[in-house]
Amino acid sequence: MKILSIGRTSYDIACPVEEYPVEGTKYFLNEKIESGGGTAANVAYLLGRWGETSYFAGVYGSDDYGTRIKKELEQAMVKTDLMEISYEVGTPLSVILVNKKKGTRTRFDVVGATQPQLKKYEYTIVPDVVFSDGKEYAATINALNKFPNAISIVDAGRVDRDLLELCKYVKYIVCSKGFAEKVSGLKIDFDKLVYEQNIEKENIKIVANLPYYITTPIIMKLLEEKAPVESITIMIQKEVAQRLIELPGQKNAGAITYCVYYYCESESITVVPKSSFIPEPQVESQVIKLNIRKQPPVKLENEKLFFKLVKASFMQRRKTFINAIQNIEICQDKEHIR
Repeated sequence: MKILSIGRTSYDIACPVEEYPVEGTKYFLNEKIESGGGTAANVAYLLGRWGETSYFAGVYGSDDYGTRIKKELEQAMVKTDLMEISYEVGTPLSVILVNKKKGTRTRFDVVGATQPQLKKYEYTIVPDVVFSDGKEYAATINALNKFPNAISIVDAGRVDRDLLELCKYVKYIVCSKGFAEKVSGLKIDFDKLVYEQNIEKENIKIVANLPYYITTPIIMKLLEEKAPVESITIMIQKEVAQRLIELPGQKNAGAITYCVYYYCESESITVVPKSSFIPEPQVESQVIKLNIRKQPPVKLENEKLFFKLVKASFMQRRKTFINAIQNIEICQDKEHIR
């Protein structure tokens, strides 16, 4: 498969921090991660790393940052023949503060008032997929007209005239909930979409890349509230994934293991190495699939009580089972528990 990615480049400098800086305070950072950036360039890079035939069309500066970006892409086996160099405007720079505790990031983009656009549209390939970050309007329209049979995708990261116009011509739009609400003028309530639209259970499959710090609450909400879904396919931190798909009674089992096992038949799809991400995180990821059971493996008279007991049992692992659960309201004393 041949994939053509069209868009801007930037050079990213990511700095992990323990907390967001206080204004007027000096900080010393002992870690920074540098790499090429830009949505379309990142897409091309990852596809190249994954062994796909990946092409990138975009402008890069004649400075050191631009040289590094092109070299990184070529090392990932990305075809860079369609890239154009700018001698007038330097490569955009992005400084990113990554909050290690919250998993959030704050981005500062250093860009000129105007950015150079691609001038040549001499595509020597016939791509199967055309991906655009929406920042190269003319080049994207040209590619869409030349390759009408290609799967076309635009990453809608902001609301502006050119991007909205592009959205009319592509087959798929990748956007945030906020973008969709702003453009459509509608308030999107996912709970109503799932629970109140009378959608048949077998028609819903959830696929997501979940933020690591809210993985468990999201999964448990879907399972405990018996959301009408057939399966949940997610990419999460590997350590958490292995607890989710472990069998009860095994080494990696935790409270969530029993909850997931009760509601789902789980399977591992693939492990995603750290090197697949820019910047590279400190942990590996894993894609797993949770297939919702039609019937649980055991029949419980009181599900709520059962899961209370399970959670209490794992909260203080060094205690005996009786000592661990005696503080929940239904267990008055040890004799009562026995």
